[in-house]
Amino acid sequence: MALSPNLAGALFMCISMAGFTVNDAIVKYISAEMNMAQVMLVRGAFGTLLIGVLAWRQATLHALPHIFHPMVLLRASGELGATIFFLVALAHLPIANVSAVLQALPLAVTMGAALVLSEPVGWRRWLAIVVGFIGVMVVVKPGLDGFSVYSVAALGSVVCAMIRDLATRSLPQKVPTLLVSMMTSLMVTVAGAVLVAPMGGWTPMTAGSTGALAAAACLLLVGYQFIIHAMRTGQISFIAPFRYTSLLWAILLGFLVFGDVPDLAMITGASIIVASGLYMLYRERVVGKRTAAAGTSPAMVPDGL
Repeated sequence: MALSPNLAGALFMCISMAGFTVNDAIVKYISAEMNMAQVMLVRGAFGTLLIGVLAWRQATLHALPHIFHPMVLLRASGELGATIFFLVALAHLPIANVSAVLQALPLAVTMGAALVLSEPVGWRRWLAIVVGFIGVMVVVKPGLDGFSVYSVAALGSVVCAMIRDLATRSLPQKVPTLLVSMMTSLMVTVAGAVLVAPMGGWTPMTAGSTGALAAAACLLLVGYQFIIHAMRTGQISFIAPFRYTSLLWAILLGFLVFGDVPDLAMITGASIIVASGLYMLYRERVVGKRTAAAGTSPAMVPDGL
């Protein structure tokens, strides 16, 4: 049985999150050997090469001029900002804590979709967004013992990723997904090359670190491709909560690879954030049933979502 666009988008999102989170664990492990700009450069070079080969084999290079479309450039810029902020946070915080802060992204994207794309979001989901951001503050612990300035970098990554996802939703269908990924990867790679010297200079590469970053690039490509497919397939407010699957991977990998045990604040805050996102998913389903029964269009959904 064929999946509906929303369910297909949710599946794509889950696959994307698995790819991204395993990539994150590899990058955090390698960060003990080299600075994050070098990681961006080397991983990005592998990623751009892989994407270029795939684009050539799938005969999409004829559409190369489309990479300069404003929405493609905006998406790539958002991804660049999100990557820099995220890697800085990842190098200094437990992977589960960074992932917990990033779970606010579905809330931010839903808010952005309502404000920018005019997707219908009623007072119940607005309340869920507010409660979710309270959960973020519990994880970040501003003004309290245990607060880290690198948590602010994680929040900066959320803002940039929200811009990226909203731009993805606005991409013209004529722009091939592979070329969107290529532009994104290329911009991140160039930024890494520029930042290597300011962030501490080049560290000699070993066979192990090179292989690890090549594997990370492959996983990042999986994440890029599937998240673009997800955002272009389903409604943002439906599929965004499925990002939460990355938190489960982050907690597991953080414990198994780095020996990190989540503290009470992280568990409490993450639970609040996830609960808020799941409630938004529930409301989406309820409203979807009402819409189908009433024969209304999405723009005609009643208030009080």
